[in-house]
Amino acid sequence: MLKNRKPLGVREVQRELNLSSHSVARYHLSKLENEGLVRRKNGKYAVSKIFLENAVKINRVLIPRFLFYAVIAIVILIVELILLRHTVVTCAVYCFTIAAFVLFALIFCVETVRVWLKGSL
Repeated sequence: MLKNRKPLGVREVQRELNLSSHSVARYHLSKLENEGLVRRKNGKYAVSKIFLENAVKINRVLIPRFLFYAVIAIVILIVELILLRHTVVTCAVYCFTIAAFVLFALIFCVETVRVWLKGSL
């Protein structure tokens, strides 16, 4: 349903997922409908909610995308603090780059926490 972006019938879902019978497909679709993830209209099922758009699944763990961005910003900040000395560049450039990456890291950390607390993974 996500790939096609159109509603599918029970038999179409059965064929796409290689399920043994249409009753198995109907059972799973009814479970998804009860949870509010799909909706039925005119005998066809369509996706009503997409949960994993803000997350990356590694094994069985869902990790917000913003966590990766936060880690990258923190690593760049640490590298800047270690390698980039204010004697190499002007004080203004040094302060600006440090402040920029502190800001980026804070924004991404706040967004990560917000997504986790909201539970919209």
